[in-house]
Amino acid sequence: MSAQLGFYHVTKRFGGHTVFLNFTLTLPAGRASCLMGPSGSGKTTLLRMLMGLERPDAGKIHTIRPQSAVFQEDRLLEHLSAPGNLRMLTGRSRQERGLRLLDRLGLGDLPDQPVRSFSGGMKRRVAIARALLADYELLLLDEPFKGLDASAREQAARIILDENAGHTLVLVTHDKAEADLLGAQVFELPIISAE
Repeated sequence: MSAQLGFYHVTKRFGGHTVFLNFTLTLPAGRASCLMGPSGSGKTTLLRMLMGLERPDAGKIHTIRPQSAVFQEDRLLEHLSAPGNLRMLTGRSRQERGLRLLDRLGLGDLPDQPVRSFSGGMKRRVAIARALLADYELLLLDEPFKGLDASAREQAARIILDENAGHTLVLVTHDKAEADLLGAQVFELPIISAE
């Protein structure tokens, strides 16, 4: 039986601003879901609550562990190479798999170059490889294709689908085309205007 994933009667405020009020949403385990909505609708806040980085003011969160994530920011160690950033997560135990992932993502010819010299899209692909290399049951993706052109986005999506088979995925984006690339069921978020 799949683990439960969702938000139950959740209220979340930041100061006087209410982001969610008695919000309930159940997401399917073992499949890809997309939380979609305009800026300010609370997409990233929901991901952060699934990770335990934010707590609701009321209500319950059911999540799945272990988790891996691609955050909005790349969160790389800029002085290390792409393989070096992967080794920080896994040690040398998955070095070959990590190098294969980087190669599939178009970064195989830059083994010793520090990521500070990479473009934004290249850094994004390192962040994706790092997330896929972790042990996880739930993969959380916050605007994972930011900075990637259409070809690199499609390539990264195919690799995510290959590597994530059988696991639960939650994507945050404002672009339905990205949800379609990952075969994700879209959940539109309401906007709460209460102050």
